[in-house]
Amino acid sequence: MEKIKDEQLEKIQQQQKDLNAILHEVGVLETRKHGLMHQFAGINQEVEELKAELEQQYGAVNINVEDGTYTEIEKEEVKAGEEAISHV
Repeated sequence: MEKIKDEQLEKIQQQQKDLNAILHEVGVLETRKHGLMHQFAGINQEVEELKAELEQQYGAVNINVEDGTYTEIEKEEVKAGEEAISHV
């Protein structure tokens, strides 16, 4: 039976080892990404709940996140058959 040279075999083995290590790392990163996306979705849900609570308490307002001041959102006059547009 014939064989490739030892140095060629070692190179192939090292390449396979490197590829497997990279695939493992990609898996770790994807798992971390998945967890972060769940956290992101959870925080977005909390934001929407707080928006609804604030709107119920203060009405439709724009809030300055730096100092907490707010201004009412003025709705444009609605012409017959048109929807109102609110400014955000």
